[in-house]
Amino acid sequence: MRNRFERQLEELNNEIITMGALCEEAIETSIRYLFDGNEELKELIADTEKQINGKERDIEVLCMKLLMQQQPVAGDLRIISSALKMISDLERIGDQALDIASMAIYVEKSGMQTRVHIRDMANATMKMVQYSIESFVKKDVELAYEAIRCDDEVDRLFNTVKNELVDAVANGEENGEALIDLVMIAKYFERIGDHAENIAEWVIYSITGEHV
Repeated sequence: MRNRFERQLEELNNEIITMGALCEEAIETSIRYLFDGNEELKELIADTEKQINGKERDIEVLCMKLLMQQQPVAGDLRIISSALKMISDLERIGDQALDIASMAIYVEKSGMQTRVHIRDMANATMKMVQYSIESFVKKDVELAYEAIRCDDEVDRLFNTVKNELVDAVANGEENGEALIDLVMIAKYFERIGDHAENIAEWVIYSITGEHV
């Protein structure tokens, strides 16, 4: 019975890794679309987001099976409960990558996104997601803490982008509506960073039992 449980835990681990990889792909594609405007990329993000939603459902079912059919001990319960929390954040990351893509077309023509620190912010957010997922894969507590520390940089860049766009509006440089859309895109990246931080915190909890 325990051997079967271990196999199912390994399956759970692999499914979360796959879901995390899909989220990384969605963010990377949304960044490319924001700067390139290739319509095929938007379709790719939408397809990836559907796959992420499907993975969330599959993992929820697997977690329920582990809870109902097996007899998990305390450490196992931490892993399963953390998995349920992590996939919720991963699903929101997929949603927000799609939100970025849905707004990117409105700012791509203005070229304003190349004149602010939005790319730096996008890359910093992507690094947070990569660190948090890698910390889960490697069961690396220190890497999870590094992901959490990176959130300060993402927040700093968000404030920088926001201030740059406020100045642009004040100076009448661009269409105000496009600049507001770009603020929203920056906010979506900032939220993705928050979800990556949550994932890292659940990784730490699953390993140590400590709530950060």
